[in-house]
Amino acid sequence: MAKAFFRLQKFLRRTQFLLFFLTAAYLMAGSLLLLQRTRLVVQQGPRGTLAGQALLVPEAVPGAGLAEPRGAQSPSPRLQAGTAALRELVPTQRHGPHWLTARNSELRQLRRRWFHRFISDQEPMQTAGLKAMKRTAEHKGTYMGCFSDDSRERTLKGAVFYDLRKMTVSHCQEACAERAYTYAGLAYGAECYCGNKLPVTASRPEECNSECKGEKGSICGGVNRLSVYRVEELWAAAPRRRNVIYRGCFRAPENLTDTFPASLIQPNLTVEMCSEFCSKKEFPLAVIRGRECYCGYPTGRFSLHGGADRQLCSGMLNVSSAAGGKYCLVYQTPVQDTRCTDRKFLTTKSKVFVALSSFPGAGNTWARHLIEHATGYYTGSYYFDGALYNKGFKGEKDHWRSRRTICVKTHESGKTEIEMFDSAILLIRNPYKSLMAEFNRKFAGHLGYATDRNWKSKEWPDFVNSYASWWASHVLDWLKYGKRLLVIHYEDLKQSLIPKLKEMVEFLNMTVTEDRLLCVENNRDGNFKRSGAKQKNFEPFTQEMKDLINRYILTVDEALRGRNFTGLPREYVPR
Repeated sequence: MAKAFFRLQKFLRRTQFLLFFLTAAYLMAGSLLLLQRTRLVVQQGPRGTLAGQALLVPEAVPGAGLAEPRGAQSPSPRLQAGTAALRELVPTQRHGPHWLTARNSELRQLRRRWFHRFISDQEPMQTAGLKAMKRTAEHKGTYMGCFSDDSRERTLKGAVFYDLRKMTVSHCQEACAERAYTYAGLAYGAECYCGNKLPVTASRPEECNSECKGEKGSICGGVNRLSVYRVEELWAAAPRRRNVIYRGCFRAPENLTDTFPASLIQPNLTVEMCSEFCSKKEFPLAVIRGRECYCGYPTGRFSLHGGADRQLCSGMLNVSSAAGGKYCLVYQTPVQDTRCTDRKFLTTKSKVFVALSSFPGAGNTWARHLIEHATGYYTGSYYFDGALYNKGFKGEKDHWRSRRTICVKTHESGKTEIEMFDSAILLIRNPYKSLMAEFNRKFAGHLGYATDRNWKSKEWPDFVNSYASWWASHVLDWLKYGKRLLVIHYEDLKQSLIPKLKEMVEFLNMTVTEDRLLCVENNRDGNFKRSGAKQKNFEPFTQEMKDLINRYILTVDEALRGRNFTGLPREYVPR
């Protein structure tokens, strides 16, 4: 009996040691996940606060830059009273099962990312290089080889695309072929570059060893290496995504050969011939005067401002002169203006935090596009949005407190969050337009439209009732607690792009050239512009909704004027 008892005691001791070991291993794994979470910010759920949590929000966002405010005096009593009245309308924030679900989902995603990263790191780099040679025959374009890629002197710079999750060789080839480029190059497994000139410096095949994010077994370049394909033979099959766009009739500069770097004289010149010639030369503008074709960029000499009457250019193709050679036709080619597409992170950490704050649907992404292309520096974000990262907003993946970005996007408000910033650009848009834009985004993404079923459902009136107060409280909070503010109205930025953009750039303590601003104007739309044709005359607001929104508009307008800012544009008030 004693012997059996001794064996049982020995077994229990071993089991106790095993349980202790497993518990320690579990705690170590949890610590690794928490450490990794400090590097990766995975944002689940919608942007900003929830609809019913307009005035109680999590954290704010830092940025970079310096500027003196216009109207930095303390908030007026009217502004304080307006804010207090709005707060009474908003229910208290609660953390319930939805918060726990989102938290658990975030941890599961972190574990999956850590596991996949661990597995992918075990594959030898040489194996990936050999795969490139085996898979090239499967793609339609002609594989030209592996080439060195220098971001400062990039050869393939006609167009740039990113896709962190779904980049494939075919996707890159088709995108470049649609824009009539000759070569497509892939790098880092997720980046696609287009151009008409083959890179000069060849590299060893095994140096292109990054697997495509959207296609296992295929190679999409490497670190500072490009897998280059010739896609000219795909032109016939590729649907042209962007046609030649007529820009207008303009007075010709005094010396066209000095203004435009490339030219062609053709007896039977057509718009297509001139556009194709300029596309081959990688210029965004095709300028026609009689039988002469010129290629170039918008510059101070030829800014495309103040167009002439189209009648002055009528019937001028294939004639020796048009109105004595004073006027010319201008077309936009499929080629992107690349003078302002180079962007990078700040080389030194910013000492000042600047927020780019707005209500959701107010054009924050568009403003980021303009700021990035004007300054040459990435903008950050409190929210990780993979769709934005895939379109070139690399600051999305950078931690919002890294101070490596020129400013940081946020939809947050509240005293604690706002006072963390040294300054902020406050972007305000017509609430009617903002509410519709955010409702479309919630149900159909950045470029889609909500369905008729969505608009006719109960969700739309509930959305308006909760989000309309958020639109007002967001502005009022920033006016009350903001230290340095630059108020920009979306409508003014749209109508007077360069003057307002200059104002924003100066606020960020940056200087830019006129040519770079003209380049931004030439690329003004970016990748997230919805087509307005589908909802041009769409009116989803009931009279009750209009009465509610109009009251908020009047409150915000009075608060802006109380801080010596320009009031809301006339088109806001009232419907």
